[in-house]
Amino acid sequence: MERVMDIIESIANEKGLALNDVKETVKLSLNKTAKRIYGETYEYETQIDEKRKVLQLFQKVLVVPNDDERLSDNEESYISVKEAKKIDPLVEIGDELRYELPLDNLGRTAAATLQRELEYHIQRLLEQQIFEKYKNRVGKCVHGMVTSVDKDENTYIDIDEIRCVLPRKNRIKGEKFKVGNVIKSVIRKVFIDKSKRITVELSRTSPKFLEALLELEVPEIKDGAIIVQKSARIPGDRAKLAVASLHPNVDAVGATVGTKGVRINAVSKELHNENIDCMEYSTIPEIFIARALSPAVISSVKIENSKAVVTLNSEQKSKAIGKNGINIRLASMLTGYEIELVEEKKEGGKALEPNALKMLFGGE
Repeated sequence: MERVMDIIESIANEKGLALNDVKETVKLSLNKTAKRIYGETYEYETQIDEKRKVLQLFQKVLVVPNDDERLSDNEESYISVKEAKKIDPLVEIGDELRYELPLDNLGRTAAATLQRELEYHIQRLLEQQIFEKYKNRVGKCVHGMVTSVDKDENTYIDIDEIRCVLPRKNRIKGEKFKVGNVIKSVIRKVFIDKSKRITVELSRTSPKFLEALLELEVPEIKDGAIIVQKSARIPGDRAKLAVASLHPNVDAVGATVGTKGVRINAVSKELHNENIDCMEYSTIPEIFIARALSPAVISSVKIENSKAVVTLNSEQKSKAIGKNGINIRLASMLTGYEIELVEEKKEGGKALEPNALKMLFGGE
């Protein structure tokens, strides 16, 4: 097969594939074709002579002991060491001899088979490339146009070269999309479904969507000066996030919120006016838990394994719990601790002063 390198380079450029990947695909396709034409029991090897730009097909024959019973079963795949030494005196048992098979003799049937094999494996190579591309973008924000919505209200969105799905469960409550809408979402996961198709699942309810939107709105997060350490959401209602600054001159919370809240409000608008609480992250669990329960003012926090016992003034309890328990749920999701609220005991009819963490909080 002459000028094969020109064909390979053309395929690689046209399909946007790596040259070496196309080379290996061509070799695999010719090996598969040879097995279909000459028989599945034989072993083949394909080489590309890049200097002459030609493709070469070899049949491999294994050198075995003179009394090996496989010699009688398949003489074309095995050769006795005695006969092999007549060809190459240095050959040993276990070595392989190769015989070149002229490609000109393959005929039309083989050419058609090779074309089908090549098309099939190039398509698989393209699919693998797409799979790896989107797998590496999990957690990243994407946008695309809605192409259809099925009877189960799953929304299908075209993003670049692939159609993605936004399941109903991954939509913010109350959202409805129509064909032609352009929407943002985050890539939640990428997998191969039962029909062997690549499926890219999107989400607008994941905390990662909140983080991805913040990265778009806050240059300091995109540049790595600020890190979103933790985030938690009850989609469409409320969210909490903890940020940390890696630069001494950058205020993590101030930069994230923006002047007059312009940055955080832009993200909130995309999330259907989701209320977003932003706080500074702390590596000290007690401080982090207390901040997570904001706007409640906490007196003390005691860690007991995966549980946090939080002491607070009775007047602060409703704030800590929040409407329908949303504040304490988010605080628990954000910190990873089960939170138990304990009211301060009263002494002589007067509540004790909430000063257990005063020194600790004031120091950070």
